[in-house]
Amino acid sequence: MVVIGEGSVSVTPDYAQVESGATTRASTVKQATDANSRVMSAINSALTEAGIASPDVQTSRFSIQPVYAPQEPRTEPRLTGYSVSNQVRVKIRQIGRVGEILDRLVAAGATNVGSVTFLVSEPSKALDQAREAAIADARRKAEVYARASGLRLGRVVWITEESGFGPPMSMRSGAPLGMAAAAVPISTGEDTLHARITVAFDIVQ
Repeated sequence: MVVIGEGSVSVTPDYAQVESGATTRASTVKQATDANSRVMSAINSALTEAGIASPDVQTSRFSIQPVYAPQEPRTEPRLTGYSVSNQVRVKIRQIGRVGEILDRLVAAGATNVGSVTFLVSEPSKALDQAREAAIADARRKAEVYARASGLRLGRVVWITEESGFGPPMSMRSGAPLGMAAAAVPISTGEDTLHARITVAFDIVQ
């Protein structure tokens, strides 16, 4: 007898990741890069002052792009300057301070504040609980089918786990620019971890 078992468990995130950075424009690459470096230096200083350790700040993207004026029909593109973008990924281990740190980033001059992602540092422990629930669910279903069919359930022959059910779903919160002086309200909520398995049981003759 082959049945599918499902289990889930809710967990409270214990850290967050924030995407932030700056995009600057100028007539030359050097001017745009210098301006960007000044803003990023202020952002890094703000993070240090907030108690964020250096290993928890990682550059996620850096780019230099030409900027062209709106093109008229039958005319050649006209270069007007350059855009420099520098983005960092910040890990916030004190999850209750996410709103405060978003405020600090914007005050330091960040022009880009991306998604806030709430995560669980050790999802495997909670996922094991979901797996146990999935096993119990599979056995319950198999016993129901066995009783209804007048059969006797035997030992488990094999178990497979479906991929894609294990990893926790991250919760994202957009952080708009132009924030007020008051702390940004951030709700961490909960993540739900899922396990889905297929179990084969012997039938006792």
